[in-house]
Amino acid sequence: MNQPKIVRPETSQPARAQWFDRKKYVTVNFMVHKPKCVQVAFHPDKMILCCKNDEDDVIYNELYFYDRIQIHDSRERVYDRTINMLIRKLTPDVAWPRLQKDPAKSSWISVDFDNWRDWAHEEDDGKAEYDNYMDMIHEIGGHRVGVAPDMGDLSDSD
Repeated sequence: MNQPKIVRPETSQPARAQWFDRKKYVTVNFMVHKPKCVQVAFHPDKMILCCKNDEDDVIYNELYFYDRIQIHDSRERVYDRTINMLIRKLTPDVAWPRLQKDPAKSSWISVDFDNWRDWAHEEDDGKAEYDNYMDMIHEIGGHRVGVAPDMGDLSDSD
């Protein structure tokens, strides 16, 4: 699976992003209204996002991670107002104190306190989040086109 080569556009702006940490993965939500032309590249130490919003502004984010990730087990999902990234940690069960490698804070990144929790001291292994993650991987990874079911037995005449 080759990663797309994404070149930084001459003029662009970063999307605002919120993130939170879990035992096996990190979630980053990029706030982009009606994203289109979405390109994402995961690398072992970084990710790149390039897209346009509903006003055709060019969005570009390049993010060097605090720690290495599993690129083949990391996914994105595009929604109407966000682009959600599930980033699989290379080393699970190690908390990330920050998202970026550089300790200096970027103005466009903030912590998603609504979803943040101190999982290092919990007994719960995050099964629900892991199940959601696996569902997303199967859904995105499959891109299966199913055969339409036979609906001949659903007639109104009885």
